[in-house]
Amino acid sequence: MPHVIVSPCVGVKDQACTEVCPVECIYDGGDQYLIHPDECIDCGACVPACPVSAIFPEEDVPGGEEDFIVKNRAHFGL
Repeated sequence: MPHVIVSPCVGVKDQACTEVCPVECIYDGGDQYLIHPDECIDCGACVPACPVSAIFPEEDVPGGEEDFIVKNRAHFGL
């Protein structure tokens, strides 16, 4: 499962996650960063790098944040 960036990233957009991603699958989505689900290799390197704890494996996205799964896939046309 790919990772998903949720609400704490909105408006913050710290680039720490983009700097550690070995496959460069994290993109600027306007108000936040988004992870391309087909490019993510599920390595988890981005999770500890995020200073606002906004990155989760898709299956572990917290309750109330599920809309970010849809937003992420829609941004990439999936």
